[in-house]
Amino acid sequence: MGISVIEQAKIQAQVLVPLVKTLQAELGEERANALVRKALGDVYRRLGEQWWRARGSKHLGENMASAFAAFAKGEAIDYSVRAQSQDAYEINVTECRYAQFYKELGEPELGFLLVCCSDFPFAEGFGPDIKLTRTQTIMQGASHCDFRYRRQED
Repeated sequence: MGISVIEQAKIQAQVLVPLVKTLQAELGEERANALVRKALGDVYRRLGEQWWRARGSKHLGENMASAFAAFAKGEAIDYSVRAQSQDAYEINVTECRYAQFYKELGEPELGFLLVCCSDFPFAEGFGPDIKLTRTQTIMQGASHCDFRYRRQED
């Protein structure tokens, strides 16, 4: 069955949170966070590429529905689908256990850095024609996260 994405995130946090805090103390928060975003961005971009290829479909809505089903396993997120088509997938995440976990750790800023910042490079892995827009996150105190994936015309 495999381990859920949220359980993976909790396990990774045991190592990444102290690592990032040490980097921040040594290098300053801005520089440390930029290095973490770059390193994790490269990892998540490759994961996005692999995940997209494994789907074998160009249908954006179906592919993203599958992705969010995986992200939601273990009751990790509650969300509502606003639009789903060949070229678009729009959802609002209304409950986020990732954010709850990092808030309980007292590290919501690191939750944003380690979890939320991975969304954009993951989407970049789908190809240059797929764009993600997100203007707010629960992790940063908003009522919901607004994910909008669109296929861009050339």
